[in-house]
Amino acid sequence: MSQLFASSQSLVKTLAQRAESVDAMLGLLKQYGMLPQLLREVLIDDAIASVELTPEETFQACQQFYQQHQLKTENDVQSWLAKQSMTRKQLESLMTRSFRLARYKQETWGHRLEPYFLERKASLDRVIYSLLRVQDIGTAQEIYFRIQEGEQPFEQLARTHSQGVEAETGGLLGPVELSVPHPTIAKLLRSSKPGQLLPPTRLGEWVVIVRLEKFLPAQLDAAMKQRLLDELFERWIQSQLA
Repeated sequence: MSQLFASSQSLVKTLAQRAESVDAMLGLLKQYGMLPQLLREVLIDDAIASVELTPEETFQACQQFYQQHQLKTENDVQSWLAKQSMTRKQLESLMTRSFRLARYKQETWGHRLEPYFLERKASLDRVIYSLLRVQDIGTAQEIYFRIQEGEQPFEQLARTHSQGVEAETGGLLGPVELSVPHPTIAKLLRSSKPGQLLPPTRLGEWVVIVRLEKFLPAQLDAAMKQRLLDELFERWIQSQLA
């Protein structure tokens, strides 16, 4: 442990020698592409500075940190501190940081989740759909009528004729959020009913045939709430960094 501590201290001294001023330190951070991350972490620390946890939450945060880093004894903790060149006070702040950040997100944006969800819902809804694409409109029309008349199933024709990666799955794609497909395809799917075969549609160099298989509306459950909280927080962070 003493060798590890000495090595860490040596690296810190080397950094200090290379950065004898604030400008020099900023130059090093820019040189190594670390300045944006540092600014982000400073913003987070400033934001959560006034957030306090209950004793139970603090205990839970510490236990979670110890388990994550496999710190089972006091010697393990001391070794970890030496390796990170960190004080005990800094460790205590680090252990509770994610909990305090989660509290800050909830207190700041929790009341906006429902309207934000409704604003985003059109792109969060998921679909399972079948896609077949070719470059010739005549071929596309022939395939469309064969599917429509029940002569051959979509899957079989997609495996034989589709010229994209979807041929490997018989044209079946998803579930994916409606923000994932091409906007034209997403618009077609959004206005379709499950099982409805849509006629050939020109899409750039391709002619596509699309059929909605299943529509999966987004739900404002616990996982979605966390995702939206993270999105709103990230928006705020990026606006501050800008």
